[in-house]
Amino acid sequence: MTTEPDAGFGLYVHWPFCRSKCPYCDFNSRPAAGAVDQRRWGRALLAELDHFAQRTAGRRPTSLFFGGGTPSLLDPDIVAAIIARARTLWDCAPDWEVSMEANPDSADPARFRAYRAAGIERLSLGLQALDDQALRWLGRPHDVATGRAALEMARAVFPRLSFDLIHSRPGQSVAAWQAELAEALSFAPEHLSLYQLTVEEGTAFGARGIEPPDDDLGRTLLDLTRAMTAEAGLPAYEVSNHARPGAECRHNLTYWRGGDWVGIGPGAHGRVGGTAFAQTREPETWLASVEADGHGTASEESLSPQSLAAERVMMGLRLAEGIDLAHLAAGCGLSVDDVIDRRGLDRLRAAGLVEQVGPRLRATPEGWPLLDSVLAMLLA
Repeated sequence: MTTEPDAGFGLYVHWPFCRSKCPYCDFNSRPAAGAVDQRRWGRALLAELDHFAQRTAGRRPTSLFFGGGTPSLLDPDIVAAIIARARTLWDCAPDWEVSMEANPDSADPARFRAYRAAGIERLSLGLQALDDQALRWLGRPHDVATGRAALEMARAVFPRLSFDLIHSRPGQSVAAWQAELAEALSFAPEHLSLYQLTVEEGTAFGARGIEPPDDDLGRTLLDLTRAMTAEAGLPAYEVSNHARPGAECRHNLTYWRGGDWVGIGPGAHGRVGGTAFAQTREPETWLASVEADGHGTASEESLSPQSLAAERVMMGLRLAEGIDLAHLAAGCGLSVDDVIDRRGLDRLRAAGLVEQVGPRLRATPEGWPLLDSVLAMLLA
């Protein structure tokens, strides 16, 4: 099965441990119960990398992403070993993108320099807010001063830098978000991830019944965000991501464009040739499985052409560039009519929620906030 052009092939490494669990977080992460045997964990991550290399021989990775959890708690020599092993196992693209997520409370100049020497070129820093009261409410272990200091440390070391902020927090006014975003833009970033607060089941916020702002305020904040970032030269290239042209996160584009990727580590997911993989979520169970079997795969499912096409539509419409429906359908061995409800498409066009630009279908600014509803009408 083919994918959209230039989708790439990614490698993802999941480090599940944090210093503390944020109340909004629904990722597979947890505070370490005690000291983590990083040597043992490093060996397991390398073993699972070896396992998937055998299944993806001949592929050329275009990106490697360390996510979590807090992967900036990983020893730099383990990071270096994983990057070196990936280069040995695959013929990596010469300009591949190697990224790591980091939290301000674990920022350290020497550690950052060691990550850079290991091969990390792009850092994604989890600031989440530029307001001390908001940071406390979000359960973040750092304050604004620590966040700003971490940002300056990272800017001095890494050639590419992104940071995250969460908006639409309860009680947040339009004026407050405008001021916070203006400060963020004053740092002259090349990339920003600006997420609307969502409250998921199974999180502490979900248990407390926290609710984000109403739809009207959320839409106002979203419109303001897109206007301010576009004016600053960082247009939205995805629902929540903004970048200077050429500075988009290539690893995440692989997901959104329907490319293949390998995911290693507890709870990591992957897609290879129409097969979906999921690794065991519980860290200690995953570790034992890798040590016994060389991998911690919990499930492996061959996706039907219809399921694969629907997934690619759902991901692709998150992008400002949209999707080439004919190319996408043909890549899954289907016709456009197998994938798209034509009457639903006509209604969405008439409502101004999607538009056709040349061969590509994309959500409009009015359609992006309603993407779940758009997809429900669009998919056959």
